[in-house]
Amino acid sequence: MKRNVAVFTGTRAEYGLLYWLMKDIHASQSMALQVIVSGMHLSPEFGETWRGIEADGFTIDAKVEMLLSSDSDVGVVKSMGLGTLGFADALDRLRPGILIVLGDRFEALAIVQAALIMKIPVAHLHGGEITEGAYDDAIRHAITKMAFFHFVAAEPYRQRVIQMGESPERVFNVGAMGLDHLLRSPRMTRDELAQSLDFALDGPFLLVTYHPVTALEEDPVRSFNALLSALDQFPEHKVILTYPNADNGGRAIIPLLEEYAQRSPERVIPIPSLGFRRYLSVVALADAVVGNSSSGIIEVPAFGVPTVNIGARQTGRLSSASVVHCAPDAESIGNAIRLALTDSFAETCKKAVNPYGAGNAVRGIMDVLERFHGEYHKSFHDLS
Repeated sequence: MKRNVAVFTGTRAEYGLLYWLMKDIHASQSMALQVIVSGMHLSPEFGETWRGIEADGFTIDAKVEMLLSSDSDVGVVKSMGLGTLGFADALDRLRPGILIVLGDRFEALAIVQAALIMKIPVAHLHGGEITEGAYDDAIRHAITKMAFFHFVAAEPYRQRVIQMGESPERVFNVGAMGLDHLLRSPRMTRDELAQSLDFALDGPFLLVTYHPVTALEEDPVRSFNALLSALDQFPEHKVILTYPNADNGGRAIIPLLEEYAQRSPERVIPIPSLGFRRYLSVVALADAVVGNSSSGIIEVPAFGVPTVNIGARQTGRLSSASVVHCAPDAESIGNAIRLALTDSFAETCKKAVNPYGAGNAVRGIMDVLERFHGEYHKSFHDLS
């Protein structure tokens, strides 16, 4: 009999990273894919991106509503509580042999704590990383201690997971999953992309994604307004502006984003969700990627495209020479974009080495999952 393997996804970006792993599990002779969807995927406010999962040919085995329409920390905590209740029912019904989760968001924490109590082993992707500007940092490490398998994106992250007491034989450096798209996913042409977006791409453009900084006392509205002021310094560049995640303060950014686009509809387009194929196509054609998304640190450098990383949200991650770091004020952001757009920096980006692997992460994960048939029992690994 095939072993049931459940994959959890709560956000559009996370699903894009999980796509090829889900495809390969579905095609496996030894595993049966179960898909659990929650969080932003089910929200009309964030584009009901669960529809894209089904359009890609996947069957959703459980939909767990958990996201309250609230920007506050209390709202997030209540959403986690709702999620835990729903995940308990979903996991009890599906009873997977293993649960796969990626990253560090509160939705993932809610399902992993349910799986822990229900004795369902967890395979955790992208552990060992540091993002000092978001409470996601603590969530990631907490999930590490509740997980059995660990598939990390770089060797320093593998060493950090082992440092946290996880056995080296269960920690695998497979690289970043998003890079598999470089080898396996077709991209859209500029004309196809423009038609899909219903937005003229007849000149240079920037891709912009900004999320609130949740671990520090930083006003997301002030920081986002500084970013918009910086973008005004580059009127010759069009702007593809994507929505933030459902974090504390994220909903306060959305009306600012929409208002900015309405003022210059021929220059700026707001997008709740690009989807991973359009996103990769946009990245490949952009003059630079601007904001504070993890994708700008992990995936974008593989395209030879400059990243302008704003503020402290991603502080602590390994980064390529193609990433320009700057403070969250209009002058610093503007100067960073100006540097990123120079010919000399473009040459730097072409030669930059991405520390997150070569695009074969899914194969490494599948090799481990397919061959493991032992006991799911953990002991704390002390460093000698």
